[in-house]
Amino acid sequence: MTTLDGATVTKLIVACDAGMGSSILLATTLKKQLKKSGVSVEHAAVREIPADADVVVTQNNLAARVREVVAEGVPVIPFQLFLGDPAVTAVVEAIQNGTTVEV
Repeated sequence: MTTLDGATVTKLIVACDAGMGSSILLATTLKKQLKKSGVSVEHAAVREIPADADVVVTQNNLAARVREVVAEGVPVIPFQLFLGDPAVTAVVEAIQNGTTVEV
């Protein structure tokens, strides 16, 4: 497990490859939730994740591929549900509250 310090997150990436649009919906939702926190939320294909990402959220089945392309130490948060997933909720709360969470 990795510890995510929500106070240090400035860029969150929602990574996908399915092309179904669900991850764009998640990115839009996270933008709204994190707007007051000043965190940039972007959507990217796995192969196009920016090098300056602080944290990446992605579907469970893509997590291993994402871990291969992100810099060492960048937390990868796998989720099952596009809306209301407990792992994503924990990350959002840590960022909003400036706290840490084990991911």
